[in-house]
Amino acid sequence: MDVLGTSIAGEVGLRLLLSPLNSTIVMRTACCSVGIVVPVYSSVKAIETGNQQDQKKWLLYWAVYGSFSIAEIYSDKLLSWFPSYYYVKLAFLIWLQLPDTQGAKILYKNHLQPFLKRHEAKIDRVMGLTYIEMAKLISSHQKELQYLKSILARITLSSSGKAPSNTAGPAPPDNPAVVEDQSRGLPEAAPEADEHRD
Repeated sequence: MDVLGTSIAGEVGLRLLLSPLNSTIVMRTACCSVGIVVPVYSSVKAIETGNQQDQKKWLLYWAVYGSFSIAEIYSDKLLSWFPSYYYVKLAFLIWLQLPDTQGAKILYKNHLQPFLKRHEAKIDRVMGLTYIEMAKLISSHQKELQYLKSILARITLSSSGKAPSNTAGPAPPDNPAVVEDQSRGLPEAAPEADEHRD
């Protein structure tokens, strides 16, 4: 059985080495690198240098890229079946970034900006309602968030070798059912020994 596993892995590796551009994995990695990694680095450089022109360029890019990503969520499963989809996507991402073509600026000025201006009031209303609902959700689950924060603090402290302090939050109950009941706001169940006494 091990021979079969190693031969399949070897064949996959050999195919990637011999024809890397025909591999969907390689093309998706290239799209991610060109579409996200390079722009993140360039955006950070623009922020650090304080160059207003570069900052505007990368803000335009991220607005267009975000819009493209939203559209791609709904169309990716269909479009990825086309053999040259990732090649076209890679070319599109490069076109968005190139200073000579200014693709992001063109798409923003001609399509995204008019669309957002036309629907700005509706979008602002939806965003406002979304923020209100998120704030309600977070405030209604403060106990759970504090408990999660204390667990993460303990994990972080234990992995760094420091002794955890008791200031991170309340100690978790020993019974997992009690944790579930407390998160729902239900009273704790009495221990079984107390129930059987007369």
